[in-house]
Amino acid sequence: MDNDDKDLTETADGENFAEMFEQSFKNQGRFEPGQKMETRILKISNDWVFLDTGRKGEGVLDRKELIDKDGNLTVKEGDTITAWFLSVSNNELRFTTRVGKGQAGNAQLEDAWKAGIPVEGTVEKEVKGGFSVKIAGSVRAFCPHSQMGLRRTENQAEQVGKQLPFKIVEYAENGRNIVVSHRAVLEEEAKEQREALKETLKEGMIVKGKVTSLRDFGAFVSIGAVEGLLPISEVGWGRVTDIREALTVGQELELAIKQLDWDNNRISFSLKETLANPWDKIVQQFPEGSFHTGKVARLVPFGAFVTLSEGVDGLIHISKLGKGKRLTHPREVIKEGEIIEVKIEAVDRENRRLSLALAEVSRAEEEQASTMTEFRKQTEAVPATMGTLGDLLSKKLEKGKK
Repeated sequence: MDNDDKDLTETADGENFAEMFEQSFKNQGRFEPGQKMETRILKISNDWVFLDTGRKGEGVLDRKELIDKDGNLTVKEGDTITAWFLSVSNNELRFTTRVGKGQAGNAQLEDAWKAGIPVEGTVEKEVKGGFSVKIAGSVRAFCPHSQMGLRRTENQAEQVGKQLPFKIVEYAENGRNIVVSHRAVLEEEAKEQREALKETLKEGMIVKGKVTSLRDFGAFVSIGAVEGLLPISEVGWGRVTDIREALTVGQELELAIKQLDWDNNRISFSLKETLANPWDKIVQQFPEGSFHTGKVARLVPFGAFVTLSEGVDGLIHISKLGKGKRLTHPREVIKEGEIIEVKIEAVDRENRRLSLALAEVSRAEEEQASTMTEFRKQTEAVPATMGTLGDLLSKKLEKGKK
């Protein structure tokens, strides 16, 4: 009998079968408390939900966690859910989706704190330094203002009444002193999403984003879990001087990813690259010799920049402003914001430059040139027998003396 038992518990080379089983379990890797996993529901009983752990042995989850306020089950067999490993109890792998209400939730708070598992909470009221939050149905906790979100909102009162997930960051006095953080949950979710985005985002891609805040130098825009900067110079083809006149917080945009620097946590966007480039049709819209109305955008010592259309500015050189008079600065004859008529003198599409002249000056010069041309034509048309113009004048004077 002893030999038979030995045959059953040892392999041919003498290795203990129990040790082999234990080693096999270790090779699969043990679940650590607080470990998060995506799992499929195998079976639902009256009290428990059985989960596929991908290993030997099923996981179990309290059925009450997956029931809505009306008592209806919110999942079905075959569904995939997110769950956190709690512990091994009675040789069962115990999981939770999130510590909820009732006595069961109350009893799990310390485990949730140790394992870093989120708990459901309701923001009851704002108190000094933060908020009073009720977790697990009846337990009061404190959430500092700085831990309510990724960034502090101006209207803190809007948080009151919200049901949110929290992580217990401090558990003391046997649960009588509990500090929670909603920000920690958001940061963990953002980290997971960020890692996923690293695999999909590429420079040049067009993405949808939402403006989260405005600064003098540009706007911060979030695209899911990541946030980047839209510089003021990339808002449009035209010159933007005040970002608040062009964009609003909460506005949704389609943007091009201009630069991705995951190592330094820097992402930059461009809005203008998603818009039609006005310089693509500059020759057709503003041909040389044509006249247009524009607005003086800014004055510089060497001339005046005039906006003809959004994203299209031209320069009137100071030498073209004085009507022959030498100027020390363009402000002597023109001012910013003034509406003027200009003539297109030269188009440099490659370098995005337009050379302009004041229309009245250009027309005066053209008229003078035309007069001189006409005079030359008339002079050249005088018959040779009549002599030169000087001869004609001399003859006229002689007749006057007689």
